[in-house]
Amino acid sequence: MPSSPRIHAPELDGAVDWLNVPAPLSLTALRGKVVLLDFWTYGCINCMHVLPGLRRLEEKYRRELVVIGIHSAKFANERKSENIRHVLVRYDIDHPVANDARFEIWRAYGARAWPTLVLIDPEGYVVGTASGEGTIDAFDRAIAAVIQVFDARGLIDRTPIAQSLERARLATSTLAFPGKVIVDEASSRLFIADSNHHRVIEADLDGRITRVIGSGAAGFANGAFAAASFYRPQGLALDAGMLYIADSENHAVRAADLATGRVTTVAGTGRQAAWGAEGGPARETALNSPWDLSIWRGHLFVAMAGAHQIWVIDREAGVARPFTGSGREARQDGGPRDAAFAQPSGLTASDDALFVADSESNIIRVVDATGAVRTIAGGDLFEFGDRDGAGDAARFQHPLGVAWSAGRLFVADTYNHKVRTVDPATGDVRTFAGTGEAGLVDGERAAAQFYEPGGIAVANGALYVADTNNHVIRRITFDAGRPDVVRTVDVGER
Repeated sequence: MPSSPRIHAPELDGAVDWLNVPAPLSLTALRGKVVLLDFWTYGCINCMHVLPGLRRLEEKYRRELVVIGIHSAKFANERKSENIRHVLVRYDIDHPVANDARFEIWRAYGARAWPTLVLIDPEGYVVGTASGEGTIDAFDRAIAAVIQVFDARGLIDRTPIAQSLERARLATSTLAFPGKVIVDEASSRLFIADSNHHRVIEADLDGRITRVIGSGAAGFANGAFAAASFYRPQGLALDAGMLYIADSENHAVRAADLATGRVTTVAGTGRQAAWGAEGGPARETALNSPWDLSIWRGHLFVAMAGAHQIWVIDREAGVARPFTGSGREARQDGGPRDAAFAQPSGLTASDDALFVADSESNIIRVVDATGAVRTIAGGDLFEFGDRDGAGDAARFQHPLGVAWSAGRLFVADTYNHKVRTVDPATGDVRTFAGTGEAGLVDGERAAAQFYEPGGIAVANGALYVADTNNHVIRRITFDAGRPDVVRTVDVGER
C-alpha cells in the first residue's frame, strides 16, 4: 500500500507579537529542531494542566526540542501582549510564545480546541496532533522516535535558540501574583495567598505582616510553618483557628493550625485527579486544581476548577466527594447530577446558599443545600463582556472571586479589571469600582484601576481585593462613616 503523504507544517505567520525571544521565529529557521506547538489561552485550566508536562519534555530534550506556545486567545483581555507577558512570568513559562490574537496560526493548523499540541519534525513536516489533556506521554515517545530517526541521518541541530525572557521585564513586590484574600473580623487579620511566593501571609488590616506560612519554596511538605511548602496556593477559609488553603498546583487542600503553627494535608495526594473522580477518603483521593474554599453548614466546600465541580470535604469523617456538577464543562442549571460548571474559581456562603464565580462561563451561580444550581447573572462560555444589567443581560469576563455581605454579592470581575455587585434576588449587576482599564490607581472608586483582581473579601465596612497583576492588596471603604475610596494596603514587615 502507498504510504500516507507527508504534510508540510504551515509557517508561523500572522502573530501580532512574540514573547520570550528577541525576534519572531520561523519553521524555516528552526530546521534541524524538533518543534512542538502548544495552542493555548491563558485562562483555560486545561491549558495550565499541560504546562508541567511541557516543562518535563523541554528538560528531557533540551538540546533537540523547541516548544513554542501559540497563544490564540478566547477572551478579549487575553489578546493583549502585556497581559500574556504577566502570565508567562506567573506560570514560569520560558519557551517562545507567539501572540496569535487574530487566530491566523490557529486557522492555518486547523486547531479546534484548547489545548492542542502539534509535533513537527526537523524537516518541517507534521508528525502528529492531539487536543486536550493526557497526551504528554504519547508526545514523549514520538519525540524520542523522531530524534532517533533524524539523528541517524545527521539532521538534528543542537544549537540553542536565543531567548529574551519576559521575567526580566516585570517586577513584583512583597507579594507576587496574590490570588486570594480573606479577613477575620474577630481578630482584625488579613490572610493573603501570596501565590507565586508559594506561601500564605498573615497580616493586620493595615498590612503589617505578623506571620508567614510556608517556606517560600515551591513544594509539597507538611510541618512547621517555616518548613512547610505549597505550590501556588489560592483560596482560603478560616474556621475555629484552622486556616484551610487551596494548594492549587499540588491539587490538595491543606490546613494551617494557627495555634500550633503546623501545616497538615486535609485532602489530596499531590497528584491531579482524572476526569470523573468519585471521591473517597480525603487524604487518599486525588483532587483537580482546587481554586477556592468556603465553610458552609459545618463542611468545607471546594471550587474544583479542574473538574468543573463543587466538592465537599466532611472533616469529621475524613471524606472528600463531589457535591454538585456533572463534570461536563458547560452552563447548565439543575440538580447535582445534571448541573454543569465551567472552571468554578470563587466561592462564598450566606446562611442559606453557596455562591460561585463560574469563570469560564462568565456567570455567577447559587447552590442550595440539595446541590441544585441556578444561574443568577451573566452570559455563557463564549458570551462575555462588560455590561451592567439584570440576569442574562449582564456580562462578566472571567470572574474569579466572589464575597457575600448583607444581602449582596461582590464580584472580582477579573478580566474586566473591576469589582461588581450582584443582587442575588433580582440578578441586578452594577459596577462598584474600577474603570475597566488595567492599572494601579487609588482614589474615588469609580475612577480607581485594578489589574486582573482574582480574590475578594468583605469585613467591617470594607472590601479587600487581591489585585493579582499589581501584586498588591487593595482596600475599598464603603460604609457611611468613612470616605468611599480605594486605597492600596502597604503589605510588609514594619
